[in-house]
Amino acid sequence: QLQASGGGLVQAGGSLRLSCAFSGRTFSSYVMGWFRQAPGKEREFVAGITWSGRFTDYAESVKGRFTISRDNAKSTVHLQMNSLKPEDTAVYYCAADRDRARMVVHGSPLDAWGQGTQVTVSS
Repeated sequence: QLQASGGGLVQAGGSLRLSCAFSGRTFSSYVMGWFRQAPGKEREFVAGITWSGRFTDYAESVKGRFTISRDNAKSTVHLQMNSLKPEDTAVYYCAADRDRARMVVHGSPLDAWGQGTQVTVSS
């Protein structure tokens, strides 16, 4: 089970930190990721982090602005979002899967999804 939190309304240029709590399985066995879906658009991959946190992947649109991290002791994953832009407005979902390529390249089907948290960036 995944429980996302931390969304909200922020002005352009501001920051938000999303968190996702993982439960029910062995957290360190899963690659963790964040996806987002804006109104009228398809869901897209945002960021991913491997089992130990050694490797990360980012969409080009967020590189240099967003940072994904994980705490295996607390079974949580975070997405630090800086320099936010209006085009970052979307519902953000955390996801878990055992396979990095399936997470980063395919985006589905994944083992588990969180419920989504709304991020709104005003101009």
